[in-house]
Amino acid sequence: MDLTVPEYAYMFGFLQADGHLYQGTGQKGRLSVELNARDIDLLYRFKNLTPYNSSVTERSRSTNFAENYHSAVWTLCSLEARTKLNELGLPYGRKSRTITPPRVAFSRRDYLRGLIDADGSVGYTGPGWPFVSLTTSSTAIGAYLCSYARKITGAERLINRNARDEVYNISYEKETAQALVADLYYPGCLSLGRKQVKADALARWIRPFDMRVVDSRRHWTARDDQVLLQSDDIPAVAEELGRTEKSCRVRLWRLRNSKMMTPSDG
Repeated sequence: MDLTVPEYAYMFGFLQADGHLYQGTGQKGRLSVELNARDIDLLYRFKNLTPYNSSVTERSRSTNFAENYHSAVWTLCSLEARTKLNELGLPYGRKSRTITPPRVAFSRRDYLRGLIDADGSVGYTGPGWPFVSLTTSSTAIGAYLCSYARKITGAERLINRNARDEVYNISYEKETAQALVADLYYPGCLSLGRKQVKADALARWIRPFDMRVVDSRRHWTARDDQVLLQSDDIPAVAEELGRTEKSCRVRLWRLRNSKMMTPSDG
């Protein structure tokens, strides 16, 4: 499973978000992914990508949301395969808060598309503008999406867990969503078919002439300026503040050359 290969990077992101790795006694255990039966084709793609015996089955059962929920399940039992996935960063058991981006080289946009296909949404809001979102309990995953999206779109995001269920709901809208989706859902990529259709549809949206553009840039605070002025390690400060190195260097130059008030001036 070479994560520099787009299909494997996508598959791994999807498994981190929606796969379940069970560890039984001895060498027993399994990996399973259960989806609505309408998405069964994606499970067969995973089966074909995997050089180990695995199976795709269908079943119907009652859930909290439906009396007769028809689903498809992909199951992989190989110990060698499970060990590889675990080493790459797919934990056994409960994993929602502990997953992190891979610590090996990987195809970034394909990995993120896998996460969004599993635990995110793509489409149009009620008022009719494009959006793409990801719901995650992992701080590392939330921060990684924000960092990637900032490089692609320039949009800044600060993540905070919501009060109700302690998860991060990260969303991008309008032109920002269009730019991010165009990068993630490129032609011919492996994806969930119904989300690919929605992603393709976002490109057709045009901002109405009477819809004003809101400045969504993050403004610098006195604390941000103090952190920046007290350190010579720009990359470290940029990571701490969740900003680009370029924006940190420009801000520092302006502060040092009296182009604006410093925190001490205030």
